[in-house]
Amino acid sequence: MTWIIVIISLLIFSSVFVYILTIEYRKRPYIQLKHHGWKKNFPESIKPPFYSLFLIGDAGAPSVLHPDPTLTLLKRKLEEAGDASGVFFLGDNIYPTGLPESSDKGFTLAEKRLLAQLHVVEHHNGLKVFISGNHDWKKGKKGGFQTMMRQQEYIEDFLKSKEVYLPRNGCPGPYEISINEKLTFIVLNTQWWVHGGHKPLGKSEGCVVDNEHEFFLLLEELLIKNSSKRIVILGHHPLYSFAVHGGRFTMKQHLFPLTDANKKLYVPLPIAGSLYPIYRRYIGSKEDMSHPLYKRLRRRLIDIFKKYDNLIYAAGHDHNLQYIYKNNQHFIVSGAGSKLKYVQKTSSAIFTHAHKGFFKLSFYENETWLEVFEPHKKMESGLLAFRKKMF
Repeated sequence: MTWIIVIISLLIFSSVFVYILTIEYRKRPYIQLKHHGWKKNFPESIKPPFYSLFLIGDAGAPSVLHPDPTLTLLKRKLEEAGDASGVFFLGDNIYPTGLPESSDKGFTLAEKRLLAQLHVVEHHNGLKVFISGNHDWKKGKKGGFQTMMRQQEYIEDFLKSKEVYLPRNGCPGPYEISINEKLTFIVLNTQWWVHGGHKPLGKSEGCVVDNEHEFFLLLEELLIKNSSKRIVILGHHPLYSFAVHGGRFTMKQHLFPLTDANKKLYVPLPIAGSLYPIYRRYIGSKEDMSHPLYKRLRRRLIDIFKKYDNLIYAAGHDHNLQYIYKNNQHFIVSGAGSKLKYVQKTSSAIFTHAHKGFFKLSFYENETWLEVFEPHKKMESGLLAFRKKMF
């Protein structure tokens, strides 16, 4: 028995020691080796982009006591880009459970969190769209549909438009936004697919499709129709992710799992602590890639997308910044609008960083560029963390 205690103690000590030694390394962004010289690369075009698109997700818990650095930076970049630009808020626009009824004690804080985002875009003349995420649907609990609809009505009333919360009325989509002959956006309501409560479907409820089969048929029709364009598909749930919803956890979460509930609960549970990460990776909640509902949607979309080499899929959900290139397609996870969580440094990704920020896509006549911007205390214009030519 004594030697077992000694081995476990050594295991805990060595793991904690390694964890402490690698703190600074984990704070840095991961950039795939062949892209380490990214700062030397610039767009070939001498003309400005004909369109710029900003992608920010999970911005639902911004600072409400003082200007939020990430939202302040986004507003600045949006103003610099001008009217030929748009922004998508990629879901989870209000933490923790969407917009409650006005009589609820949590309404005041929820409203302030939403208003912080709305003030970023209220004077922007270009495209501005909010997508719903699982937290906007009350984390999939009873009354989730009604909670989401309250948010939709609030945003539409504030911005005085019926085209700012998409797809409308909780429908699955797909919803097309054609910018010009070179660029199209397609919006999906990925939460619809994993939501357990009431969710609308059919033309009688204002949706464009009557069943799941029609959804995929219409999506393919839109992809074929826009095959000569650059296409950005937008949803809340990512198709690839090297973070929590993709079943990736830190050594700290394996050793000290209680710190997820309380940052001060450093109680070592080196074996029992691994059970939860294992569950999330191979079984999962409805919001994890491993869950059957999420897995079914993910596999179907990947099967459809792999036929095309002109598309970008952008999502939020995981609280970090990721850019993944796989099977000739580009996948963005931009879920670091207000929260941060671990993301794995892996050669399977081109860029990952557990840091608040957002992505910008710049569309030129003959090329498309991706940029990652992060707020920085000493730089009003933010820190350009990464840049890469996509097409």
